[in-house]
Amino acid sequence: MNKSVIPAIRNMKDFEKALQTDHEKIIFLETRLSTVESTVKYAKKKGKQVYMHVDLIQGLKVDEYGLEYLVNNVKVDGIISTRANVISFARKRNIIGIQRLFALDSHALDHNLKACKKLQPDYIEVLPGVLPGIIQEIREETGIPVIAGGLIRTQNDVEIAIRNGAHAVTTSNVDLW
Repeated sequence: MNKSVIPAIRNMKDFEKALQTDHEKIIFLETRLSTVESTVKYAKKKGKQVYMHVDLIQGLKVDEYGLEYLVNNVKVDGIISTRANVISFARKRNIIGIQRLFALDSHALDHNLKACKKLQPDYIEVLPGVLPGIIQEIREETGIPVIAGGLIRTQNDVEIAIRNGAHAVTTSNVDLW
């Protein structure tokens, strides 16, 4: 098991596999609102810390009330989002806030770096995670731990990301868990 890999779950089959691993943290990438409470409760019973990508929860309105539900009722350990207001909410509620950003081009990267410096999320998840120079630049520029995600397909991808400053790697590739 690679401790620097965080399982990213897209379906219930992968959820069951993730629960069987020794990984302490799991990320729900895609889920439905109707299953959120029960799956998080079950994962916590199995000793997992649960992080939810709130932008990808079908049926959840990502506003203050939807986020309060996730924090107060579901009791997620952290929230992942591309939206600054969501990460700000997480920070105010003392749960982990992971700012997801896409390194599409230089302009987008510069804009996202400025936003992250101002917001100060707990972590920055950069996609695609196979850009070693960008991982290092974001880490150096912001001083915020970087998680590499997206297009992580091989153990070599994991090792390169970690070697270039990634705190961890998220992947839905169960072979890398």
